[in-house]
Amino acid sequence: MMLRQFEDHIGAPLFEAGRKSRLTRLGELIRVEAGRELAHFDSTVAAIEGLSRAEAGHVRLSVTPSVAQMLMPTILHRFAENHPLVRINMRDTDSATIAQDLAAGRADIALASLGPQTGFDRNLLFSDRFGVVCPSGHPLATDWEALTWADLADIPFIANGLCHYVTDPDFRPILDRATLNVSGTAALLSLVRAGMGVTLLPELTMQGTEHDITFLPLVDASIRREVWMFTPPETETTPAAAALARTIREQEITLAH
Repeated sequence: MMLRQFEDHIGAPLFEAGRKSRLTRLGELIRVEAGRELAHFDSTVAAIEGLSRAEAGHVRLSVTPSVAQMLMPTILHRFAENHPLVRINMRDTDSATIAQDLAAGRADIALASLGPQTGFDRNLLFSDRFGVVCPSGHPLATDWEALTWADLADIPFIANGLCHYVTDPDFRPILDRATLNVSGTAALLSLVRAGMGVTLLPELTMQGTEHDITFLPLVDASIRREVWMFTPPETETTPAAAALARTIREQEITLAH
């Protein structure tokens, strides 16, 4: 009855007269078109189900360079094993730019040393201690535990964007006289290797570096860099982004020093 109604609607037969098992030329064309639409419908339903189960989707990450280099390879490898079809776009940059990415809607998840950001949940991921970074064999490394900020007074210092976390007033004169300020970690460490001066960095930044430079932890253990994870509220997070955020939270972060 439905086929007869369809034939009446299109104004032409679907089957050859007297041979209901054989389609007319028009019927064959309609069968092909209908098959395409059914396949498209099935793929659309599958895509929707994949998005809801975090089996597909797209997540934009904005993270600091040390986190990108030292933590994200393990995290993304683990995530990809469970969500192989989810596309990840990761950008590594400084915390100030990450704040701009969040405000402009360019990041679904961010890992940075930032204060609260409007419209995003903020959870502490880890903290690590600061230390002076110098070439191996530098005089500072000889008896570092017995030294103070005053012992850096005559040593060239290279400033970087993380130095503002150290609020010790005795460090301020060292920072104020720095004539070189470098934001990129790779360039910063290259200058340290070249003997341009010493710098101050958090512990994670030094993991995986060569033995030609040394990390000397500060005596004041209260001076730490905090790395926070920023995510949209749960009701505004896609399943894929929520799954990646869970993977990040579950990652055990072990600092070598």
